[in-house]
Amino acid sequence: MPKTFFFYDLETSGLSPQESRIMQFAGIRTTMNLEPIGEPVNVLVKLTDDVLPTPEALMVTGITPQDTQADGYTEADFARLLTDDIFTPDTIAVGFNNIRFDDEFIRHLFWRNFYDPYEWTWKEGRSRWDLLDVVRMTRALRPEGIVWPVDDKGQPTNRLELLSGSNGLDHVKAHDALSDVEALIGVTRLIKSKQPQLYDYLFKMRDKNEVKQLVNLEDKQPFVYVSGHLDGAYNKATVAFPLTAGKNGNVVVYDLRIDPTPFLQLSSHELANILYTPWEERQAEAFVKLPVEEIQYNRAPAVAPLGVLAQADGWAKLSLTEETITTHRNILLSAPGFAENIRGIFENKREYKKSPNPEAQLYDSFVPDTDRLRIEAVRNATEHDLADFHPDFIDERLPELLLHYKARNFPKVLSQDEAVAWEAWRSAQITNALPGFMKSLQKLAATITDDSKQFVIQEMQLWAESVLPVELDV
Repeated sequence: MPKTFFFYDLETSGLSPQESRIMQFAGIRTTMNLEPIGEPVNVLVKLTDDVLPTPEALMVTGITPQDTQADGYTEADFARLLTDDIFTPDTIAVGFNNIRFDDEFIRHLFWRNFYDPYEWTWKEGRSRWDLLDVVRMTRALRPEGIVWPVDDKGQPTNRLELLSGSNGLDHVKAHDALSDVEALIGVTRLIKSKQPQLYDYLFKMRDKNEVKQLVNLEDKQPFVYVSGHLDGAYNKATVAFPLTAGKNGNVVVYDLRIDPTPFLQLSSHELANILYTPWEERQAEAFVKLPVEEIQYNRAPAVAPLGVLAQADGWAKLSLTEETITTHRNILLSAPGFAENIRGIFENKREYKKSPNPEAQLYDSFVPDTDRLRIEAVRNATEHDLADFHPDFIDERLPELLLHYKARNFPKVLSQDEAVAWEAWRSAQITNALPGFMKSLQKLAATITDDSKQFVIQEMQLWAESVLPVELDV
């Protein structure tokens, strides 16, 4: 089968892939030349009664829980749609910030519904690509031929709706999943047309083995790198240097824009405190961040050899010089103790309290091979089969996960004991989320005058009333 792109986007009930849910999914399949194939996909997914959405998220999308209940797929049916019709063999899944956001929601959806959370991105010729960093690198290195927007403060921005609008591309409704997909395909065509060499190169670099050839510890060489964590004043781009090993075979790199001298005498404890400074404290003017970052090879990082800066005034575009890079690299090489301290920090990352919720335990461990056939049996079981289906799982996360799966998708099959257990769990989820939900809802209700958004607020209030445990009242 020829490879195809599947451009996709999600609208969700919040920002957490563990606790929030997909409410809308849209996508368009194209050839490798970006010509559409077949009809667009645009579906809703039922929000279940154990979830209170984040009010601010629904203010953006305008999708209500009632919309999803009326017209949406169950999660089990939606997961089957994705595996059978969307992420088929030789599909390259593409989005805009999808690797950090949308893909995580897909993984957790599959986890909750007894599908392998990872195979959809690598097995049988599948892969994934993220256009956000492609856009960033194009803006930083090869901006010619494209109009690059700024925000209302005059700062560079790569927001999809502004990028598409600035270049005359259709984007009927920002934050509608299908409209966002259409805009993304338009932006992709624009980059492919105006900067075909960079486009082809970054498409190749979605392969982790290609990235490893450029960024590795065996042959340490400076390279061009873009990342959302870098300074927006330089279009999120810098020259980085492989510093030391990270977790799971990844690599920690240093931003050579920054003189490493002030960090060399700090202890590993002091360096760790800087690295893990809370977000609020990072906003202080006096805060100086530690210019290191872990590159995960399987996340399609946008990297390029230093030679690209020799063309089209590349060094000037990044506001860097070869002398600066060489000086800072030599300082790093003269202080191996610094790299060793950084390695220790990344190898022993601070442990965060693990969630008791099995749905949030996806990354705690891999499922034992002996449970894989049982997992397959769950997702292939009919509603009738599930009524008295209790596989002897080895993985202790799976029995409770099965209860949640049955309760959300096939509630009629629950035994009395299962129904009681599910209601206790569901009630705890709603009870914990309710104070924050109501605070946000009341704040929005007091400040928003738009009739359509007031309607969404009213629908959220009604949703909360409908899912409350019987002992609570809003």
